[in-house]
Amino acid sequence: MNLYAINTGHFKLDGGAMFGVVPKTMWNKINPSDDNNMCSWAMRSLLVEHNDRLVLIDNGIGNKQDEKFFGHYYLHGPDSLDKSLAKHGFTRNDITDVFLTHLHFDHCGGSFEWNSSKDAFRPAFANAKFWSNEKHWNHAIKPNVREKASFLKENILPIQESGQLHFLKEGEDLFPGFSVYWANGHTESQMIPVIDYKDTQLVFCADVAPSVGHIRPAWVMAYDIRPLDSMQEREFIMNRAAEKKQILFFEHDALNECAQLQMSEKGPVLERIFNLSDY
Repeated sequence: MNLYAINTGHFKLDGGAMFGVVPKTMWNKINPSDDNNMCSWAMRSLLVEHNDRLVLIDNGIGNKQDEKFFGHYYLHGPDSLDKSLAKHGFTRNDITDVFLTHLHFDHCGGSFEWNSSKDAFRPAFANAKFWSNEKHWNHAIKPNVREKASFLKENILPIQESGQLHFLKEGEDLFPGFSVYWANGHTESQMIPVIDYKDTQLVFCADVAPSVGHIRPAWVMAYDIRPLDSMQEREFIMNRAAEKKQILFFEHDALNECAQLQMSEKGPVLERIFNLSDY
């Protein structure tokens, strides 16, 4: 099995929203904000090459929204999905599976794109199966008021209309060595991949822990719909990561790609930070 970090681009979000009730004097040391309190965040996907399958986990924000929408999120930096795939010798047409941790726009927006005349959408991954789960899907197509701005129908409904949508059941592996931890704190039935890799496992943290700063259970995002569940889920994941020396892969950390933890008297703490290619 081979794993590749795929950088789809950077965007900005409010620091207070990303760190919740944590004081700015604390989180600003980890991810400094600009004059508007906005911090830079990555949209980092993971490519899993296993036998005859090439699985892309999440795919960034895409290109379907208008200038007003993108103006809220300040897209920046030279990275793109196509550039990152090409760096490792792949194209979108090589992708056999797109695994969506959840359907917020910054995780699934790249699933479909405008056609050349910009009057209809086409699959960005023509040969791929798209994986979600039925419980989260139903939650996303009938969103609550809190998440309505994050679940965009133009990102979600075309997946089903294309016939490429498949559902994973709770407790089911995508394939041997690719298991899934289900989490409900950030959103309903978010799927967190846990992948056997070399001498350990890699945990694709998605929005259970978007960055190194979020390894602390109490550093909960204001976006989370069930903050107490988020704290319990994160505590479980971080304790297990420290005990098993798992690799934590961060989807949104603009500076830090991967980390391993060690157990201390105060609980799990950072042992080292590194890029996946250096492991």
